Amino acid sequence: MKNEQLMPGETGTWDTGWRLERRDFLKIIGSGIVVLFTVGSWPIDAAEAQRRNPYPSDPNAYLRIDEDGRVTVFTGKIEMGQGVVTSLAQMAAEELGVSLDAIEMVMGDTDLCPWDMGTFGSMSTRFFGPALRAAACEARAVLLELAAEQLQAPKHELVVEAGVISLKGNPRERLSFGELAKGRQIFRETKEKVRFTSVDDFKLMGKDTLRRDAREKVTGEALYAGDIRIPGMLYAKILRPPAHDAVLKSVDTSAAEKWAGARVVKEKDLIAVLHEDPEEAAKALQSIKTEYERPQPQVDDSTIFDHLLKVAGEAEDREARGDLAAGEKAAKSVLEERYLDGYCAHAPMEAHSALAQLKDGKLTVWASTQTPFPTQASIAKIVGMPKEKVRVITPFVGGGFGGKTAGLQAEEAARLAVLTGNPVQVAWNRAEEFFYDHFHSAAVVDVRSGVDAAGKICLWDYTVYFAGSRGTEQYYDVPNNLVKVHGERRGASTAAHPFAVGPWRAPGANTNTFARESQIDIMAAQIGVDPLEFRLKNTNDPRMLSVLKSAAEHFEWKKSASPSGRGFGIACGIDAGTYVALIAEVAVDKTSGTIQVKRLVCAQEMGVVVNPEGAVIQMEGCLTMGLGYALTETVRFEGGQILDENFDTYELPRFSSLPEIETILVKNDELSPQGGGEPAIIGVGAAIANAVFDATGVRLHRLPMTAERVREALTKKG
Repeated sequence: MKNEQLMPGETGTWDTGWRLERRDFLKIIGSGIVVLFTVGSWPIDAAEAQRRNPYPSDPNAYLRIDEDGRVTVFTGKIEMGQGVVTSLAQMAAEELGVSLDAIEMVMGDTDLCPWDMGTFGSMSTRFFGPALRAAACEARAVLLELAAEQLQAPKHELVVEAGVISLKGNPRERLSFGELAKGRQIFRETKEKVRFTSVDDFKLMGKDTLRRDAREKVTGEALYAGDIRIPGMLYAKILRPPAHDAVLKSVDTSAAEKWAGARVVKEKDLIAVLHEDPEEAAKALQSIKTEYERPQPQVDDSTIFDHLLKVAGEAEDREARGDLAAGEKAAKSVLEERYLDGYCAHAPMEAHSALAQLKDGKLTVWASTQTPFPTQASIAKIVGMPKEKVRVITPFVGGGFGGKTAGLQAEEAARLAVLTGNPVQVAWNRAEEFFYDHFHSAAVVDVRSGVDAAGKICLWDYTVYFAGSRGTEQYYDVPNNLVKVHGERRGASTAAHPFAVGPWRAPGANTNTFARESQIDIMAAQIGVDPLEFRLKNTNDPRMLSVLKSAAEHFEWKKSASPSGRGFGIACGIDAGTYVALIAEVAVDKTSGTIQVKRLVCAQEMGVVVNPEGAVIQMEGCLTMGLGYALTETVRFEGGQILDENFDTYELPRFSSLPEIETILVKNDELSPQGGGEPAIIGVGAAIANAVFDATGVRLHRLPMTAERVREALTKKG
């Protein structure tokens, strides 16, 4: 087969941000077989896709087979604890026919990896995974063609195993991938639909696989942005306002300027102290005298919900079918309930960090970010440099949950490195992490629903404010249904809040699942029907039925209407293409109001499971994080002032508070792999609320369900 150089466009450039001329690209990759590929269609509407990426057919990743037989996958996706460094490697190795050890993942490096929008929304496996498998299939086809030429045998008589192609029945007639790639420079772009390896023939996919980063992380060898050190590096501590709405009226940096070894930088809105010792930099910063002006707070964590209702604006209708008036007429009674959800912080283990170095006209930034390419673009703009002169490298990221899609710390480090000529590290402390977080949005949900004489849901009138439409899909059989969404668009949502809000783990879906599944339980209790039986009776969705039945079987659910005094609660939902059902068992201390979650049983159906062990770890992580948003996590604030600065007031789940967790992966090999990083979290709030009602007869309508709120509800009940 003759050498090929198939690249889109005349010049080999990508306007999506990856601007490498063909000659420069070839210098980087060297010899070997390279297959370019794109993730393809976006999981958003066409207009939004065109706005985000005007050239969606451009390759945004590639894999290379080297002369030594090693396979390198280059992708803008990053590893932040979700395990894709392992599962993506499994997918590539499976389709290529090599061992997992032969795969190297290069992730989130803007100099080496083609453009990618970022890592969020549980999309790496769902959307990037199939494209990676297709590229691996394409590379395998290229290798088979080369081997057929050299072995003088038809392709159908060749077999591929462990990176070696041999003749059927004659294993001595063989060529390794490295031998086939040696001295060649073959460029291919995936275009045709390929045939993936069938589930029955999997050797690597579908098998429990130890995470490839496990040893590094357990031993402490793994490097995060805050761990990187460069000779001559300075640590930066930056002047912060006391509130988001505060205005700096005066500043006196004279004491800091006299601090031994300190360097004060003042440029526009940026005032920083740099020092080779971070503690000295922090002390010098504290010597700066400031005067701020703040408006009187107009809203706080108690009044935010009334505020959101006032500024909500027009609604967008979704999931409309039937006639609400007809549904109301058919109902034996109509239930109206309101549900509230507060702001939550991402609270990652690793606070935002970045190190920037300007050297030989090139600015390199090591950043803790989920979005290396958008971060590269924002840095280039703020320092006034061409994008190709800015390189963002993403080391391991210590948790993101959507909170590391913004990159202020990287911009700050870059600005200071350019201004001083020194390598500069910006590592936020916990107070800065809380202050600059883009919180999970506070939200309000109003639900009007009705059940007919046959015990079927006949009315569903659902209105959500500022949680969006994620998680509002109607999988129950409701003939008269309408979902009204206020504040879905980012601009409207941003203007409504006193500080930034943004992506979270299954953002909005946890709020909407809390409201919907609480309402379902209220309807079941009203007509005296077991909550599991009510759900099974009101849906014909086979995937939902499978997870509900699986969870109930493993929990050993016994039929009983709520409240039964047992403390059992159910919730189910859909997120990222994955179906999930959760059953919680709780005990409530009626004196203190404390909720003890004793047991969680979660069934998840996510299509083909690439790495079952990794999927279970993700489920356990979701359920643990969900305990926080359900029971304790809430951001306290007054206007633009964030009152929580550390974990002494913002309470996360601890190992001592974890219940027994049981996970079930429901098999469905007929469906391609779906998202696993977020679905299991969405039902935690609802399952616990329903379990509390079953235990006490008290219905909680607001998250988190703190001990104080439980006591208040019990007192009102009498």
